[in-house]
Amino acid sequence: MRFSFAALCLVIGAPALACPALPDQTQALDELFENIQKASGPSEGQALGRELWQIWTAAPDQVAQEMLNRAMRKRESYDFFGAKSDLDALVGYCPDYAEGYNQRAFVNYLSQNFEAALPDLDRALALQPRHVGVLTGRALTYFALGRTAEAQDDLVAAVALNPWISERALLENPPTAPGSDL
Repeated sequence: MRFSFAALCLVIGAPALACPALPDQTQALDELFENIQKASGPSEGQALGRELWQIWTAAPDQVAQEMLNRAMRKRESYDFFGAKSDLDALVGYCPDYAEGYNQRAFVNYLSQNFEAALPDLDRALALQPRHVGVLTGRALTYFALGRTAEAQDDLVAAVALNPWISERALLENPPTAPGSDL
């Protein structure tokens, strides 16, 4: 059965629906970023990058997780309106959860509503400054808007955090990834 955020409030009761505090993921992220820098090659580096995504897409509770999962399923089936609606509810429910903003920005990007994506990308980075996906998403958005210098700045920052991302190919002067011939 599918519920909207408003329906959940009616069924569960608004006071019961409060997004819990986000867990402190600093240590896990520090270790992953350190290991990414030491990765022996693209396969290991990209596997560690997927672990970052597991952290970023782990919502603070089951209600938020279902909102995120439902939105991502809708996005994958090109229901951008439905995905955005679910992400609006997620951001309203968990305003300190960066991935809600990131995914809403991605839906706007896919809808070619690039200007609308930027405030969500900025908010996501304010909440999660080392979110490589947000940095690359903002770079791609800047490219779409013809703002190449800003795009390059974000790509440089993203590659500094994770030299194994595929978007590194968009850099004008890509650095060499540690231990690789990328």
